[in-house]
Amino acid sequence: MGQIYLVRHGQASFGSANYDQLSPLGFEQARLLGQWFANSRQIFQRVVCGGMARHRQTADTCLSELARTLLADTEWLTDPGFAEFNHVEVLVQHCPEFSSPEEFKAYVARQPDPKHAFEHIFVAAMQRWMGGEHDADYTETWKAFQARCVAALARLTEQGAESETTVVFTSGGTISAICQHLLDLPNHKTLELNWSIANCSLTKLQHRPGKTSLNYLNNYAHLEWLGEANSVTYR
Repeated sequence: MGQIYLVRHGQASFGSANYDQLSPLGFEQARLLGQWFANSRQIFQRVVCGGMARHRQTADTCLSELARTLLADTEWLTDPGFAEFNHVEVLVQHCPEFSSPEEFKAYVARQPDPKHAFEHIFVAAMQRWMGGEHDADYTETWKAFQARCVAALARLTEQGAESETTVVFTSGGTISAICQHLLDLPNHKTLELNWSIANCSLTKLQHRPGKTSLNYLNNYAHLEWLGEANSVTYR
């Protein structure tokens, strides 16, 4: 049976002009995941990146912890089907006043409960996008995003041998959309799932001809090696 590890990228640069870069903690999270793979002597026949800088940075940092012999015959691919949705567009279409990441970060910081304020605004923005009533406002609709993620998974399972192991470096929204497809989740449960997927967590799928199933979801035990309160992050 083939195996696919879906890795959410390490913590990105939230609130900066360029979100698509790992933070110092994001690099550390990727390194810890790589150590976990190395300790288990995991071998990958394929490495797939979703096409974003944070995906490749996570992949390079993580897999640099593995012995070269474990990656000697590994094929590296880029598949934009595993890219994240445009979270900036989703937010700004709901709240045009937050077109600047710095303005949004400053607004959230001024609130009595910044974490709750961020969640409240972003969940509302996601609900607007997922609802379908405003599809003309978006470059990529929610349904188009779902279809793109499912198609990327299908390409992966169709191209790979039944015994191969693949690791995909991607994003939380993509992982949530794939899990929605596999588990037949409604949109509101998919949104809850998206909110809970940790940076550099592992979701494992198994596949054979005609069937792909979820083995485990959102495993981040490897991050707890840090022993620090901030080692597990969600954005």
